[in-house]
Amino acid sequence: MDTAPPGADDGAGLAPDAGPGPGAGPHEPQQERRRPDSTLVLMMLLLVLVSFQGPLRRALSAPVMQSWTTVFVAVVVQALPFLVLGVLLSAAIAVFVPPSFFARALPSRPALAVPVAGMAGAVLPGCECASVPVAGALVRRGVTPAAALAFLLSAPAINPIVLTATAVAFPRNPEMVLARFVASLVVACAMGWLWQRLGRTDWLRLPAHAPHDGESKGAAFWGSVRHDVMHAGGFLVLGAMAAATLKAVAPASWLRTAADNPVLAVLALSVLAVLLSICSEADAFVASSLSQFSLTARLAFLVVGPMIDLKLFAMQAGTFGRAFALRFAPATFVLAITVAVLTGTVLL
Repeated sequence: MDTAPPGADDGAGLAPDAGPGPGAGPHEPQQERRRPDSTLVLMMLLLVLVSFQGPLRRALSAPVMQSWTTVFVAVVVQALPFLVLGVLLSAAIAVFVPPSFFARALPSRPALAVPVAGMAGAVLPGCECASVPVAGALVRRGVTPAAALAFLLSAPAINPIVLTATAVAFPRNPEMVLARFVASLVVACAMGWLWQRLGRTDWLRLPAHAPHDGESKGAAFWGSVRHDVMHAGGFLVLGAMAAATLKAVAPASWLRTAADNPVLAVLALSVLAVLLSICSEADAFVASSLSQFSLTARLAFLVVGPMIDLKLFAMQAGTFGRAFALRFAPATFVLAITVAVLTGTVLL
């Protein structure tokens, strides 16, 4: 008679009752994260607006709010077409233009590849949200990091969409377009050469994979468009709100104090560009609304913003590593301000 100890059994007998372990396969039940339904959120927001329409109407009828609304709507309406067009073109380049194209087009000598990559930004539209992954793909495909970094800085700052938007935003100051082009290109090339001379390989973490690997080109394109429109559109709204607030709410004496001091004006708008993180296709309209500041201070805003802001720092750290971002971002900020001031002194 077989007398097995209580609780003893073969492995197969225990498997159905024991349940899957930590390494269970696809049949393991997964806990799905519940995400708020966007339609429900929108309906709740509309109900709140309808419920408080009386106080809202009275608040919006105040002269200060009317001035705020006028500036806010003007900035958003002017900037939105350029933002959408820039996002569409940058997504098309990031998805449909193979990174090997850039590797073949750039000179083999890094010192020559840097200015060529910088000038490539003038013919290849792309916002800063797209330039970071494109630069990562270039480095991953063997392009010298100095040239990839020059392209990363120049593409969002001197591409045709951005320069056209700058011309539309500053119709009475066409020299602002040339000043933005020259200053941004100089900073991009200087940072590329600076990295070539002083950069160390252990500061730069090579990107492991492309952001849309495994997707069809159509899916990757529309996914990039949706992400960039929502991401850049949110920052555009924040930037327009900040510009409207400065125009309508901030005491005029504060603005005069900052605007009348050349050094303080440049530093204030440079820091504002970092904090607002506006997409480069839209930042010219925000800068043009800050009419109390000098053209040189607004040029610093336009040069600094597309090269280093809060979202760019996070993207650079995520793509190339924190050690890289902590060195590259402050150097870019200081050099961008310096070059913008010198360019403004000569051209503006």
